[in-house]
Amino acid sequence: MAEEDVPRTDAMPSGRGAAHRAAPPARHRSTVGAAGRKVLRRGLTSIRPPRRMAAGSAVRPGHRWTVAGLALLTGLAALVGYVGTRPDPEPGPPGAITEGAVRPSGYPAVEANRTDTGPAVPGLRPRQRPTASPSPSATRPAAPAPPVLTVSQAEIPAEVDLTAVGPRDWVHWGLRGAGSTVRKQSGSGEIVDAGGTGARGGWDGNQELFGWRDGDSVRTVDATANGVYTCGIGNGFKLAVAGSGELRTVRLYAGLWMARGRLDARLSVGGPTTTLRMEDPHTSRSAEFTLRFRAPKGAQLLITWTTEAVFSYDCGNVGLQAVALR
Repeated sequence: MAEEDVPRTDAMPSGRGAAHRAAPPARHRSTVGAAGRKVLRRGLTSIRPPRRMAAGSAVRPGHRWTVAGLALLTGLAALVGYVGTRPDPEPGPPGAITEGAVRPSGYPAVEANRTDTGPAVPGLRPRQRPTASPSPSATRPAAPAPPVLTVSQAEIPAEVDLTAVGPRDWVHWGLRGAGSTVRKQSGSGEIVDAGGTGARGGWDGNQELFGWRDGDSVRTVDATANGVYTCGIGNGFKLAVAGSGELRTVRLYAGLWMARGRLDARLSVGGPTTTLRMEDPHTSRSAEFTLRFRAPKGAQLLITWTTEAVFSYDCGNVGLQAVALR
């Protein structure tokens, strides 16, 4: 047998014998637990240097390394079997650190404290959060004001200035006869003569006087007592004033002679009709009817002034002088 195959007791710690007698590797932290380390230690200690052979004994080359390898594989198989049968660790609360896991030092716990803040915003400093832009408040359109209609009656002043009482529009009837009409120059045109029943006649004996300084066909009139009338029960005048959505004031200057007149006012959009009556069985009488109304654009204030009763077989009638709007 070759000399190198016989183990020597006086050999220096070098060669193959030195490899078996070498110090165990440095210990390190393991995550398999105490039981796993015990199994690993059992497998490693089974790897021992071969027994010293008597002088002259025959040893096949490589036999001792075959035995050592089989022992090492047996230990590793036992270790793998133990690890495979070990129960999984119970899950901890959200954000907890599992056993054996080590968090790198120097870094904050980002995942545990992270909240959904939306997309990244460039230009923010550390610990700065983007400010939420205020949501635009939805503004609802203002609801249209409800329709309004009120009617009142009063005495006509001795003199009426249509330019002053009708800054928006005005109309005068009868200046030059039954078919004569004068309107406000550059007026709104919201006052409409809708006709009526019965033939119209001219009259110049009214008690009140009317004047203006901004007429269309006749520019200026200082004072006129003229107006129009119609005789007979059921006959009279129909007028309309356009609505604008805002509160308006209409002044109607009307009269009668030996009759009872009936004033009806209503809005074209619906609602109740307001009625006022006036009469004089002996002579003439006049009044200023004030109508305050609000109607949407496209709607109208509708007015009728008719003879409800007569006290003379000659010509009991109702009359009309002017209408002003502001």
